[in-house]
Order: sequence, then C-alpha cells, then structure tokens
Amino acid sequence: MWLLFALLSAVFAALTSILAKIGIEGVNSNLATAIRTVIVVLMAWGMVFLTNTQSGITDISKKSWLFLILSGLATGASWLCYYRALQIGDASKVVPVDKLSVVITLILAFIFLHEEFTVRSLIGCVLIGAGTLIMVI
Repeated sequence: MWLLFALLSAVFAALTSILAKIGIEGVNSNLATAIRTVIVVLMAWGMVFLTNTQSGITDISKKSWLFLILSGLATGASWLCYYRALQIGDASKVVPVDKLSVVITLILAFIFLHEEFTVRSLIGCVLIGAGTLIMVI
C-alpha cells in the first residue's frame, strides 16, 4: 500500500510543478507560496476532521512537536526556494535538481536514522545524480 501512495505522491508532485509554473506567472513567488500553503493547511486540517483524528493532538510528545515544527520550517524553506526557482527557471531544469532531495535524503537517513545504505542505494544515488546533471547541462 505504501507504494501506491508513493506513486500518487509522485504524480501529484509532478502536477504541482506544472500547475505552479503556470500559476506564478506575474505573481511574486513568496506570495504564491503563501497562497499554496493556505490551501495545503486547509486540506490537511480537513483530512484531520474528516477522519476524526483531531483528539490525538494532546497525545503528541514534546520531541514529536519539536521535530514536526522543524520539519514544517524545512518544508517552508523548501517551498519558498522551489517557487522562486520555478519562477526564474525552466520547470524541466528546476524539477530534476529539486529531486536531488532523494539522494540527500538517502545520505541523511544513513547518517541520522542509521538506515541501511546498500549497493543498490549507491547505484541509485549515482544514477539520479548523473541523470540530474544530464538534464540540467
């Protein structure tokens, strides 16, 4: 089931890039990011209430709050940079560079989460990196 959601995430991420590139024409990238963020907040809280999981907020530990807040700050920084890059660059070049996050995530997961870094992971990282270079050059 995780694979289905991961594939759907990839499809929606692709749509996000194309829709954003069209939508930010003539709009300040920071303003566009703020508008997008409001929509995401409304959707996320809508899902919380739709699934009746809002009561779980009191059960969240201080550690989880800290890391969720840090994750939110990283997301915000990522989105602000992404929208600015999309505004001034070609989507076909911005998106591959943005997807280097896959390589960076694998490295950080190995360092901080002690996840296994296999030969397959290494080959995948090299191929993603090489593919990104080929697409951007």
